[in-house]
Amino acid sequence: MNSKDIIEEKLSEVILNVYQLKDIKLEVQENKTEFEGDFTIVTFPLVKQLKKNPERIGVELGEALTEQTDLFESFNVVKGFLNVKLKNQLFIDNFRSVNSRFSIVEKKNATVMVEYSSPNTNKPLHLGHIRNNLLGFSVAQILKEAGYDVIKTQIINDRGIHICKSMLAWEKFGKGETPEATHTKGDKFVGNYYVEFDKNYKKEISELVNQGVSEEQAKKDAPIIKEAQKMLLDWENGDETVRNLWAEMNSWVYKGFNETYKRLGVDFDQVQYESNTYILGKDLIQAGLDKGVLYQKEDGSVWCDLTDEGLDQKLLLRSDGTSVYMTQDLGTAVERFKQNNIQKLIYTVGNEQDYHFQVLFKILKKLGYEWADQLFHLSYGMVELPEGKMKSREGTVVDADDLMQEMYETAKSKAQELGKLETLSEEDKEISYETVGLGALKYFMLKVDPKKKMLFNPAESIDFNGNTGPFIQYTYARIQSLLSKAEFEDKETADIALNQFEKELIMQLANFKTVVARSAETLSPALVANYIYDLVKSYNSFYQNNPILNQDDENIKQFRLNLSNLTAKTIKKSLELLGIGTVNRM
Repeated sequence: MNSKDIIEEKLSEVILNVYQLKDIKLEVQENKTEFEGDFTIVTFPLVKQLKKNPERIGVELGEALTEQTDLFESFNVVKGFLNVKLKNQLFIDNFRSVNSRFSIVEKKNATVMVEYSSPNTNKPLHLGHIRNNLLGFSVAQILKEAGYDVIKTQIINDRGIHICKSMLAWEKFGKGETPEATHTKGDKFVGNYYVEFDKNYKKEISELVNQGVSEEQAKKDAPIIKEAQKMLLDWENGDETVRNLWAEMNSWVYKGFNETYKRLGVDFDQVQYESNTYILGKDLIQAGLDKGVLYQKEDGSVWCDLTDEGLDQKLLLRSDGTSVYMTQDLGTAVERFKQNNIQKLIYTVGNEQDYHFQVLFKILKKLGYEWADQLFHLSYGMVELPEGKMKSREGTVVDADDLMQEMYETAKSKAQELGKLETLSEEDKEISYETVGLGALKYFMLKVDPKKKMLFNPAESIDFNGNTGPFIQYTYARIQSLLSKAEFEDKETADIALNQFEKELIMQLANFKTVVARSAETLSPALVANYIYDLVKSYNSFYQNNPILNQDDENIKQFRLNLSNLTAKTIKKSLELLGIGTVNRM
């Protein structure tokens, strides 16, 4: 337990002893005021029950805490706020406990599946996918640190009219070229043919409109879209030629995706493909009809009425017997719980799909799946860039690879300007540019609450001051330099009298596991990101106000080195939870 937890526990005991009140939990805050004390206890919730003024309650509690426990050195009361000063030994013990148990993860005996990324195979990953991947991967890392077993998964949308458009365009205009022959990344290569299809489709629509056909009809009658629809039908009927082309073009895309994932630093334990899952869910329809949860219209289509839940009526099976996305998602969810021993399933998907997931979860609940209560939609807002930054050829979509490359180049330019890496080998310099550039991108993305829409500013993200990845990485590198100069070994020390900077840093370090638990509970990596920033600020205050290498007392020097080492370990571990690396020199 950290200091705050210990105070809350003792406070509950004292309130029971003094006032005979059970289950009372007063708010305990770190003391940020000019008044003496390490923590502040807010007494106002007791005023109504005890019919006493808050100052009186504060004095009574302060006296009881100092008399009935051996934790507190002194107290003072200011306008009903009880400021308590803890005994030096509590901080020392807390530090030793945190240091000795740092790498211990208490297992939860529960498995969580986290779905993220889930792209289409007709175009490369873009800026929205970056936020999606970073969020999903980070949440998975945080859940692991909180003690859960985690399965990271994605379902790739590898079938349908979109991929047929790319395939048809390649057949018509590709002249047999390949990504290798054109030195083009596989996903971009296929994406270029999707754009090529669209260009020709618009041209044919325009020609038909000029002949007097309405635009709506022209979109249906354009020869190229009819060919794409025919190709989709051939695919569904198992046409060998179409299937072979589909498999080859998808293999190009997957190779490209994997390059992007590798550079972004995310991975998956399982991958599902929509071409294998799109028929799932149909068997649930009959079961739902038998239970009376679903109903069939005269045209044979099947629906679920959710109006009593404040939602609408949802189509699950068309009159021609074909399924919709919702049907597939129902089947995939059931399949995942059947194939894996999971207790929770988290979908990382943008907030434009909020309604879809409300409906999905309600239908599964109505169908009788108890685990439906353990389905969560990790909904996130859109990412935007400053006007004029990182525009793609179409002027709308920001390519993920281009953005990562820009971050690398910005980090390289900044490092060369500061001239701090001159003594490193070219290989180590390259590692540093990549780690700092992508660290800046990831931290900036993850420090914002997932639910909020965000503006990503590449130049601002790579600043070495303020709440940024490079600022945090620089502090880590500074500590590594300090430990290296001191030829550090982690050795036990005798107790020392701590000052306010050491106490504050110990309190921050002791909060790590609490922050991880809260972040896992709320599925918000932003809590971890902002914790590291506070920890780094606290360390920098400690570093600036306490001599370490020049400290004459060897015991104090060793303690401060131990404290610096634990801070570095905590920074490194926290950054790992965000998928961010560290470097020893910056």
